[in-house]
Amino acid sequence: MLWSLIIWLAIVVSLLTLGFLYLNRRLIGTMPLSRSRKRTARVLLAVLFLVPFVSMMLFQFMESWGGTWAWVVYVAFGFLSLLLTSVAVRDLVVLTLKGYEFLVARYASRRIARVDASRRVFLVQSSNLVLLGTAGALTGYGVYQARRMPGIVKIDVPIERLPQEFEGFRIVQVTDIHAGLTVRRDWIETIAQQVQDLNPDMIALTGDLVDGSVGHLRDDVAPLGELTAPGGKFFVTGNHEYYSGVEQWVEEADRIGYNVLLNAHRLVERNGATIVLAGVTDSTGGNFLDSHTSDPAKAIVGAPSGSVKILLAHQPRSLYDALPLGFDLQLSGHTHGGQFIPWNLLASLGQPYISGLHRHQNTWVYVSRGTGYWGPPVRLGARSEITVVTLKKTA
Repeated sequence: MLWSLIIWLAIVVSLLTLGFLYLNRRLIGTMPLSRSRKRTARVLLAVLFLVPFVSMMLFQFMESWGGTWAWVVYVAFGFLSLLLTSVAVRDLVVLTLKGYEFLVARYASRRIARVDASRRVFLVQSSNLVLLGTAGALTGYGVYQARRMPGIVKIDVPIERLPQEFEGFRIVQVTDIHAGLTVRRDWIETIAQQVQDLNPDMIALTGDLVDGSVGHLRDDVAPLGELTAPGGKFFVTGNHEYYSGVEQWVEEADRIGYNVLLNAHRLVERNGATIVLAGVTDSTGGNFLDSHTSDPAKAIVGAPSGSVKILLAHQPRSLYDALPLGFDLQLSGHTHGGQFIPWNLLASLGQPYISGLHRHQNTWVYVSRGTGYWGPPVRLGARSEITVVTLKKTA
């Protein structure tokens, strides 16, 4: 664990350093500013990189540092991510055009008009202002999207072996709330009310409920304990529970009425018929506790053969281990649908799907975009959701 932390910190510091050097050269370095003003701009840029990183490290040990400061830090981090991406895209376009000019000049019989140096400098400087404004506007819009009420996404999943008694059975999936510094009780109360208004037959909470300790966040997540569903409420761990005291959160989830499925299953009954609902620990759980090593096979030991089987697994990649076991449906989260550029590129690493309903061999997989958000309160092109999964019997 110590070496993993050291490696992670080394990667983050390296990326921050490269990001600072890149923006210093391609943004500040191309601006028509005096030396003293460029120095001031570099200091501000360094602060913009360092303050979110240092603050997020401190947040791990001083949870009471939330409130306004957390909002400032995370919004600044979101702005910085979008600014860096915007400048990189601009430079990629410029590089492509330069490459085109070179190829035409070298291999084509015709000549193309070149942009003179002064004009090129003017275009770069003008684009810098446009990119700063664009990153700011996108950040503002992204905050609005992240903090608006989650959308209700309704999907039908056809299952051939579904008992007739479960036709129309509605599972409401909530995932990736990330209660913590900027996601507090008022937001979670809104989510809980939306869920209860849907009159679910069953509730599935598929991990990453929190970013913080039970002592600090117990009251914030309490509204989720007031939810009711005749088929039961179920919880599986996400990777962030392991950063926040997983054993304590497992106890707390159980205390507020959730069946915690740690590589285990329950039989869900409706009008005398049953289906198997299994749940696995997060795919990284074994890195923290040997007893939490994810094991879909163990989760269905003793389950009735021939029954419809549904798997709750925080990360979509749990599908790879679950495929040979004949699950009819897997419900996952973790990816946030990418949340916003460029994080969507990272979210897809190692995952078979990033959002939506997919058929993978004989298993349906649904990946939610998440009900909250992590880090910057920014979402672009990936609205948060509460999912209503309706089971349908195929003819």
